[in-house]
Formats: sequence, structure tokens, C-alpha cells
Amino acid sequence: MLASIAHSVPPRGYGPWEQVASTLAEGLVARGHDVTLFASADSTTSGRLHAVTPAGYEEDTSVDAKVAEALHIAAVFERAGQFDVISNQFDFLPLAFSRLTPTPVVTTIHGFSSERIVPVYRAYDDVAHYVAISDAHRRPDLTYAATIHHGIDAGAFALGAGDGGYLLFLGRIHPDKGTATAIEVARRAGVPLVIAGVVHDAGYHRREVLPHVDGDLVRYVGPVGPRERDDLLGGATALLHLIDFEEPFGLSVVESMMTGTPVVAYPRGSMPELVLPGVSGFLARDVPDAVDAVGRVGTIDRAGCRAHAVARFSSDRMVDEYERLFARVVDDRRRGL
Repeated sequence: MLASIAHSVPPRGYGPWEQVASTLAEGLVARGHDVTLFASADSTTSGRLHAVTPAGYEEDTSVDAKVAEALHIAAVFERAGQFDVISNQFDFLPLAFSRLTPTPVVTTIHGFSSERIVPVYRAYDDVAHYVAISDAHRRPDLTYAATIHHGIDAGAFALGAGDGGYLLFLGRIHPDKGTATAIEVARRAGVPLVIAGVVHDAGYHRREVLPHVDGDLVRYVGPVGPRERDDLLGGATALLHLIDFEEPFGLSVVESMMTGTPVVAYPRGSMPELVLPGVSGFLARDVPDAVDAVGRVGTIDRAGCRAHAVARFSSDRMVDEYERLFARVVDDRRRGL
């Protein structure tokens, strides 16, 4: 399992790619598979841990990202003969090594940071086994082995009462995530808003968010850990996920539904695959529609919302699908297909 080394695995705060790698690795180990996790040294796993860097480069400024990534990827491929399959949860760089070993490499495409990296995916399309994390994120010019939605540990999230009297924004503070739009919807709906997450665009945060933060109608609580996240989600009336880009997945959306908190989202990217209107939230066309949806979230049964999320987005379901894919890829290799 080749994880990102931007953060530890699992991450202590933000780190969706690292969280997925951890959930998958732990699920496979629990089923008796021999898993080696390639991650930063401050990571934890029930399998074997192999590390070339003491900590994630986003958390330890002494770590040079490019040097660490080069050594990290090389460590996996120098040992490729020890594995039946390499699960690449990293990014596009490991693809450049994939023709140098007969060990199949299954690459989960978490996102395309830029169109400029797409030629790498095209160059290795004939030997790669790509996993899309949503049907919306599939590109017509690439070949995919499967679409596998992310899964999370349902036991890590409790059914909440939603009695906190606030709406919640949870995610990166960035124009793509629609933080300012969430503020506008909450203001029009007349419901306080709590904002939680890391600042990924300081200028946007300073211009569009901070002027509205008054500690009463709009509160900013910063990044939150797992326990704080569960409490915030469980107490919220609804999660506002009014994104301004074609989001590949959206872990916070699934986490919210796991606590029974419905989601009001714009129908962009994967959102129509995640949110079932009337059951786990509503899909809104624009700000007025989102305000109307906020007024209707009380009609959603929170226990039913959680049950829907557990059925569709549990870690067990995700591990099931990866386990079947890995077995098929390994069997095809053995048969020379």
C-alpha cells in the first residue's frame, strides 16, 4: 500500500487521501492479508510499516517534499517482487515505474490537480489498473478497472440528535468548497453557521470569510480532529456543501450522513452519486434553492439517513470491492492476460 506522505496515516487532522489508505490497509489486514504500508514514520498500522521520512512534509518543514517522495516511491518498487499487487494511493508519479515490474499496480485516482498531469495517466493507460472514486470523475480518454466509492468506519461516527441549532461547513477554506456561499445561505436561512477546516486559500479566507465571523451567527473553529468532527457533525442541523467545482468524491459528505446529519449540496461532480434527495439530504440549484432546502431538512429521518450511509459507504463495502479487484488483477496476471 503506497500512501501519500503529505500527512501521517491515518491523518491527525486534514488528509483525505491518507485516511482512505489507512482505512483500506486496516480493513485488508483484518481479513488476514499481509499488508505493508509505505507511509511516514509517524504513521500507525496493524500491518507492516515502511518509512523513509519521519513525518509528512505538510507537517514537518524540515522534510523536502520532492526528495522524500522520490525515496518513498523508490522504496516500494525496489521491493515490488515481494508483493502480489501494489495499491497506489499516492498520485501519478508511481506510474512512471509501473512498466519496470511485473507486479500489477492498481492506482486509485483521487483527483487531477491539473490537466498537465493527465498525459502521464494516458501514457500508462495500457498497463495501469485505474480506480475511479466516482463515476463523475471518470475521463473518457482513460481505461478504468472499476469505480469504487470511498468507505469510512461507521463505528467512528455516532448518530447525532442534530440539536445544536447550527448549520455546519466542514472542509478546506477555499473558493472551490463554497465557504462564502455557505455563509450567505446560513444568513438568508437565519440559522447560525459553524465553519471548521484548514485554510487552503489565505486571501479568500481573509476577504470572504473572516469579515463575517462574529462568534455568534458565524463561528470559525479551525481544523478539527476525529472526536471534535463527530460531535460537530452530530449536533448540526445540516451540512452545507455548496461546492464550486466538479468534486471527485467528498468524504465530509459521507461523514455527515453517518451521523444522521443531512447534506445540502450543489449537484456538481459526485454529489448526485452520494446524496439521495429526501433520504440523506437535498441537491440545490442555487442559493435560494439551498435556503429552501435548509428549511426542509427537518423532514429527513436522521436514523434513516445514517442507515443509508452505512449501507452505501461503509469501510467494509469499500474493502470488499478492492479485495475483489485485487484478486481479479492478480489472477489475470497469473494467466498472462
